[in-house]
Amino acid sequence: MEEWDLLNENRELTGKTHIRGEKLAPGELHLVVHICIFNEKGKLLIQKRQKDKEGWPNYWDLSAAGSALKGETSLQAAEREVQEELGITIDLSKTRAKFSYHFEAGFDDYWFITQDLELSDLTLQEEEVADARFVTKEELEVLKNAGEFIPYFFLNQVFELKNATSIHF
Repeated sequence: MEEWDLLNENRELTGKTHIRGEKLAPGELHLVVHICIFNEKGKLLIQKRQKDKEGWPNYWDLSAAGSALKGETSLQAAEREVQEELGITIDLSKTRAKFSYHFEAGFDDYWFITQDLELSDLTLQEEEVADARFVTKEELEVLKNAGEFIPYFFLNQVFELKNATSIHF
């Protein structure tokens, strides 16, 4: 049973928790993290979601993503999700989320890092991740145009965001 902390519209803990799978009440918000891992060659690591995964089954996605568990910070959730889904350890202690997007049910924090990494370093979480690969900006565009990638609103800018110090959408 996965339990999440609930937040208010100001991103403050409410003291209440939520069980994954149950419907959120109006005004109940939770935290989701997304991690974009680039290799030293500037390619983005992406993963293909399993065909039976809830929400966007069989689509390509960013490097890793998931909901923060009860008691976790955004940073802790991001590091855990990468470890669970890809079997690698990342250290986000010297960075911060690149941006946060407010969606209907909560807050999406997006983390961007560069790490020297090979596909052979990965151990994919069988229940959630079907495949992983590195892509260039052009290869990502092909997947997006084919309707095979989750349609994030900033997908056209993901490579530019990697080095951006300020963000304008």
